[in-house]
Amino acid sequence: MTTETLSSAESLAPLRAAVDGPVLFRDDAALAEEVLGFNTAVSSLPDVVVGATSEADVVQAVRFAVTAGLPVHVQSTGHGVFAPVSGGMLIVTKRMDAVTIDPETRLATVGAGVKWGAVIAAGVEHGLGPIVGSSPTVGAIGLTLGGGLGPLARSHGATVDWVRGFRVVTADGEVVTASAEENAELFWALRGGKGGFGVVTEMTLELAPLRTIYAGGLFFDGEENIETALRAWAEWTQTAPDTVTTSVAIMRMPDFEMVPPPLRGRTLLNLRFAYPGDAAEGERLISPLRASAPVYIDAVAEIPYSAVGTIHNDPEEGSPAWVYGTALTGIDQDVLSAMLEHVGPSADSPFLMAELRHMGGAVRPADVAATATGGRDAAYLLTLIALNPTTFGEIAPRVAGALIAAIAASLAPVTNVNFSGNPADPIIFERSWTEQTRTRLAAARTQYDPNRVFPFGPPATVA
Repeated sequence: MTTETLSSAESLAPLRAAVDGPVLFRDDAALAEEVLGFNTAVSSLPDVVVGATSEADVVQAVRFAVTAGLPVHVQSTGHGVFAPVSGGMLIVTKRMDAVTIDPETRLATVGAGVKWGAVIAAGVEHGLGPIVGSSPTVGAIGLTLGGGLGPLARSHGATVDWVRGFRVVTADGEVVTASAEENAELFWALRGGKGGFGVVTEMTLELAPLRTIYAGGLFFDGEENIETALRAWAEWTQTAPDTVTTSVAIMRMPDFEMVPPPLRGRTLLNLRFAYPGDAAEGERLISPLRASAPVYIDAVAEIPYSAVGTIHNDPEEGSPAWVYGTALTGIDQDVLSAMLEHVGPSADSPFLMAELRHMGGAVRPADVAATATGGRDAAYLLTLIALNPTTFGEIAPRVAGALIAAIAASLAPVTNVNFSGNPADPIIFERSWTEQTRTRLAAARTQYDPNRVFPFGPPATVA
């Protein structure tokens, strides 16, 4: 079979007979719902969709695709989808949602479609917690493949630092284990290289002993208070202990019913704070930030680790999104002035959120090349998110470009792929890893996918 003979739903009969999950042709009425991801601005139209229910389904899907000459794309929750899949096969892994915990070894076995919330819930029963990203609704494996920088990053490092192994369906339809002992180069590449190596069907993840943390958010309201608190936070981070992870976000909260009444229709500075220690020390550490300006809402307290997702309070429902991210070598008062000018409370900004995350600490290990994760030696991450589709084409890129031009002297050469935007963009792809890491990743992709069954990156890199 070739792409020329794959001309009707009937040509999928062998695949349907071989897998347990749904198999949809491009004109199937159920396809649109099956491929809908978290970013609803992206509308994909693959030739074939396989809703995998097991690793065996993935094996059969990949083998069918190779025979038919179809490129293979993978989607779990669709949080990281920035461009539509057009043609080829899309394997949707959301049904592969099993999680098991071994409390003795502190190891979690995580299926390809598992969201972080399920891993958190399974771990807390044993006093354990995964080192996660900011949102419990994000797919665990998808986030990890880009590195995994979350609310405990400075104290506990990236998610990839806690991975002990992967199971992967490679381009020849075989299942391999990638760990420090087996397929070590693939293991290195999967810990931050994002895509183009195969379909990860399972991850083994070490959990940390975490029952409670002192964490949450301070909200500052009003232009003067926002500026004062932002500048105070930036100064505080210069000497912050590695045990504390913080970020700030200028938030333009829409006047929607889904937004809590105290936040609805307001522009606020949300200062997030996370300390994995006792509450008394946490209160001492945060006290300069609390005192920096009048606090509109104080939601920082000792919380169970099951509530780690409330630190950032990322939305649980999908929406259209335009995302731009970069890394910074540092921030000074000039950088903050530029932010306030372009995306501050009095600016004509299209962004729901303009965020700065403090890096360093355990994010920056002694050997940053031990994994393929990019941006680990940056001092801060800057992320801009717009949700109004009418701004995606011209306004959001223009405002983002003006801000980036104003802070050009502080831009780091490499950022993290999970925060960069669309990796199919050549500029974004190039600045998501160092040249040395990109070269090594390219070699790993050639070794494990020589025929580019799993396209990833700009078209020139997957041709």
